[in-house]
Amino acid sequence: MPDGPRPNGPRYDDDFYAWTQYQAEVLRSMPAADNRFDREHVAEEIEDLGKSERNAMRSEVRRILEHFLKLAYSPATAPRSDWMESIANARAELDDRLTATLRRDVEVELPRLYARASKVAQTGLIKYRESGAASDFPMDCPYTLAQVLNAEWYPEPPGEAK
Repeated sequence: MPDGPRPNGPRYDDDFYAWTQYQAEVLRSMPAADNRFDREHVAEEIEDLGKSERNAMRSEVRRILEHFLKLAYSPATAPRSDWMESIANARAELDDRLTATLRRDVEVELPRLYARASKVAQTGLIKYRESGAASDFPMDCPYTLAQVLNAEWYPEPPGEAK
């Protein structure tokens, strides 16, 4: 990277998602002196890299919420360790890749992510004839982002909630 003034904006190593969105904006605002450079498509590709990262983090949160619901409402015992393993893997991905900007995004999106996770969890429980458990899911997200990210926290199994 050349020595000289840094642009005002997020740093690549600090917040990749925010950096991609800022760089795409800067690229679009630069004067086009050479028409061989496909500025708009390059900016779009950079922007899309950030959106892919954002979508991956949203997907991990949805997966955690889905398995939280199964842990909290399913009476099944055999799949519990698999659900907990899936949550642990998703949390590891979030721990590695969740930036401040993406954290704010998933916090804002938590109700929508929960709604989708709830539908997937309901389908999964109905598939195994647990429609009663699936019908008990709360309409609104009962979990906080802090619980989603806390590597030590899991919902209580049915009948054990305090």
